[in-house]
Amino acid sequence: MAYQTVVEIKEAVKTYGDRRVVNGLNLEIRRGECFGLLGPNGAGKTTTMKMMYGSALLTGGEMYVLGLNVKQHIREIKSRIGVVPQEDGLDTDFTVLENLLVYARYHDIRQDQAYSRAQDLLRMVRLEEYADRPVDTLSGGLKRRLAIARSLLNQPELVFLDEPTTGLDPQARLWIWDFFKELKNQNYSVILTTHYMEEAEKMCDRIAIMDHGKVLAIGSPKELIAEHIGREIVDFETKPADLNYYLGRLRSSNLSYQVLNDTVSVLLKENQDSKIVLDLVASERITIRKPSLNDVFLRLAGHQLRDEA
Repeated sequence: MAYQTVVEIKEAVKTYGDRRVVNGLNLEIRRGECFGLLGPNGAGKTTTMKMMYGSALLTGGEMYVLGLNVKQHIREIKSRIGVVPQEDGLDTDFTVLENLLVYARYHDIRQDQAYSRAQDLLRMVRLEEYADRPVDTLSGGLKRRLAIARSLLNQPELVFLDEPTTGLDPQARLWIWDFFKELKNQNYSVILTTHYMEEAEKMCDRIAIMDHGKVLAIGSPKELIAEHIGREIVDFETKPADLNYYLGRLRSSNLSYQVLNDTVSVLLKENQDSKIVLDLVASERITIRKPSLNDVFLRLAGHQLRDEA
């Protein structure tokens, strides 16, 4: 049976002792879309994903994956999904091909079928020449490719990617995102977490921006930028002594802005012209640029996307 919604979450809560990591989360993720969970370490995005695929237990609320309640049907859910966790979890005692064949046993895939699928997947991720190589001789990027191949072995309906490109060099990162663009074109449903907002902006159909266990906003990258930022940003640097003076001038002109250290970012809507800002402020360093998802996060959370909790 086909479901239009692959994940439905209602008032989800996850606590560790006295710490509430996920705090009343509501989400609906559609079939065939690439959905991103974005936020800093400590935002709750990885924990949310782990509850979806059964690596963490739901403390409160309800969560359904592929129409199944995670509290009651996690074994069936696991048989129908693929997971690429932060830690690859590859077995260094085996070769590249053996890693796939051993994993196939967990899904009760027939030996001949497992071998055929494994060969096809190694070709797909361009690892066929490494089939007989021990896993611990592979680079980080090649190990990531193998983890991706493993996640697709059971022909999943839904694929989870938990920070799939963290720690990889730019070339390996680019290959992985290109590969998942192709999967998306094949109508896979994909849920990912990432620190790289520029990549999520290109990859994701919709994004939930999270912080402190809550969703701050949901929408397509374009929708989030248009709603919370606008069409253009003017950045200028100013001395601390002059900051309040310029902010007062911006407020009197009904201009929205956000401040980070000594830099003021003025957020321009469709009917506003950057010339207004240039007439109001005097700065040796002033730039005009297109807004990004990082600007949205700064606007909603009050700080830049941080890499550490």
